[in-house]
Amino acid sequence: MSGPTPAKDPPPKLRVLVVDDDAGVRRALSTLLVRDGYEVEAVETGEEGLKALARDLFDITLLDLDLPGVRGMEVLAVAPSLQPDAQFIVLTGWSSVATAVEAIKLGAFDYISKPLHPGELRLAIDRAVADRDRRRELARLRLQVQERTGTLLIGDSPSMQRLRAEISRVAPTRAPVLISGETGTGKELVARLIHELSDRASRPFVPVNCSALPEGLLESELFGHLRGSFTGAVANRRGLFEEAADGTLFLDEVGTLNANVQVKLLRVLQERRIQRVGGGRDIPAAFRLVTATNVDLQTEVAAGRFRDDLYFRLNVVPIRIPPLRGRGNDILLLAGHFRNRCADEYGIHPPDFSPALVRSMLEYHWPGNVRQLENFIQRAIIMYWGARAIPAIPIEDAPLLGPEAEFVARAAQERWDLKRMEREHILLVLEREEGHHGRTADVLGIDRRTLYRKLKDYERGGFLRSAKPPES
Repeated sequence: MSGPTPAKDPPPKLRVLVVDDDAGVRRALSTLLVRDGYEVEAVETGEEGLKALARDLFDITLLDLDLPGVRGMEVLAVAPSLQPDAQFIVLTGWSSVATAVEAIKLGAFDYISKPLHPGELRLAIDRAVADRDRRRELARLRLQVQERTGTLLIGDSPSMQRLRAEISRVAPTRAPVLISGETGTGKELVARLIHELSDRASRPFVPVNCSALPEGLLESELFGHLRGSFTGAVANRRGLFEEAADGTLFLDEVGTLNANVQVKLLRVLQERRIQRVGGGRDIPAAFRLVTATNVDLQTEVAAGRFRDDLYFRLNVVPIRIPPLRGRGNDILLLAGHFRNRCADEYGIHPPDFSPALVRSMLEYHWPGNVRQLENFIQRAIIMYWGARAIPAIPIEDAPLLGPEAEFVARAAQERWDLKRMEREHILLVLEREEGHHGRTADVLGIDRRTLYRKLKDYERGGFLRSAKPPES
């Protein structure tokens, strides 16, 4: 006979932070909220509110705008770096549409005018909690869809499972994210996934490679400029901060920003406003910032090359992408994905990986990470076009040399169709095997009769005047 079913632990109480300089309001709100089953902490000033947000986690923050010292708007501007998942409901002693709009632009969920009515407050809190739960659930469902359709980061290793969990947790929030990882690990892919899993998915995702822009143009590209503000500024132009409005701005290789741009970026994050180069008017900057680096920014800070205050602003939620060499069998999953995608693009049957090639891929250290693996698989399929299996070939860090390099470059530049690709590849292998038909057929994975028939067709078409691929 079974015993009684053990009682389930009650769900944890939602935690509410009240920030208001009016002692009567604090007491009234605390009494009401405790009676409704919430855990409550109440503080008097903006400074105390920021300390509480830095010290503990809250589900809801009720924030008075008219505070002495650090104002409510200043608390709201800093809040995402302290509480990425909290919902903020703004309280004010006067009704102002302009103030409400400004507060919501800074991330407030709702806006209530004093005197407060218990029913209105309860409704606002319920809606805020429901909105937070909806965003979390939406991110979870989008994550499942991404996994089923194969567009998510591929891999079953523990490090990749942790990475996916981190992405699903941070995506629904508005917190800044700093992605770190070696070159080729997929930092932009992670940034795009964070955007696609967020409630900003329908808005722009704007990627910027900070190291690819000349230092003299970077500020203008980010902030925009007015006509005549510098030599070559022949028209007014919106910057990338504005292009990313209500969406996500992704700054890759953020560690390469010069000192001047670092100062201006810090000001944008603090004030949520920008000024175009040559302009004096403030423009609201409403975007979610995701940054990436392949260098240790803490080392850069210690060396005086990167501002520590900007680093702390960017590093609210750090995400580290593991290198490929430490991901075990993920290498084979990725290789199979790239092989199938490449074969589908070229309209051919995907070749097998020989056991020797599998061993080579698992033992190789992959300094270029996932990007290097993708390039290697594409090269292998082109080199062994039509083969049933790809043998163990050297996995080199250096680019292709000799005929293979010319083949790949021409195929991409001239956009060869499938028939042209097959013909050029067969003739290239024939040349590499010094005209030996048997070895050529073995490399291609076809029988000699098929090879003879194809060569006869090429001869009739005027393509087989010599063993070398014809000039186009």
